Amino acid sequence: MVVNNEILCDGLRSGNKKSLDTVYGMYHERIYGFALSYLKDEDDAMDIVQEAFIKLWESRKTLKDDTRLDALIFTVTKNAILSLFRKRSTEKKYLSYLGSVTMSNNSGAEELSDFDFLQEKYEALIPQLPEKRREIFILSRKKGLSNKEIAEIKGISEKTVENHMTLALSFLREHLGQSGVLSTLFYYLFIV
Repeated sequence: MVVNNEILCDGLRSGNKKSLDTVYGMYHERIYGFALSYLKDEDDAMDIVQEAFIKLWESRKTLKDDTRLDALIFTVTKNAILSLFRKRSTEKKYLSYLGSVTMSNNSGAEELSDFDFLQEKYEALIPQLPEKRREIFILSRKKGLSNKEIAEIKGISEKTVENHMTLALSFLREHLGQSGVLSTLFYYLFIV
């Protein structure tokens, strides 16, 4: 199901908790998965999810109809993880880990350009998929169709659809992963 960004922004601005529930449903599992993969702690990952949506709710009055919720969620999540890393930087168990992870805390237009850069890279990778795999991926991720619906449209089994999706996601993860931590966040939030 494709949800209209403008309607969600309007709903959030007016304090409609159903709009927040919709955005939460769209992103909470992805944020959790990404945070858990970096923080290696379920409680910390849940804290990141909560913080991201608290920040979104607190900033709802500043949303405009053209606010890109995907970019905003990306930025809020990145900043929540950075904040936790800074908070934990004095704890011994995080010091060695922080040395291996480099993330920058950009602001404003730079954050949007990070997102736009990754979005462009993602869009450039899709045409590199084999034709049938690309068609299946687009039906799934851009049109929001289920594996069953895709199988019916293409006249193939659901298992074949799953195999194509697994290979497409693997290809995208591998090629986006070369861009570092922010690309991994982008992958978890917007592709998986």
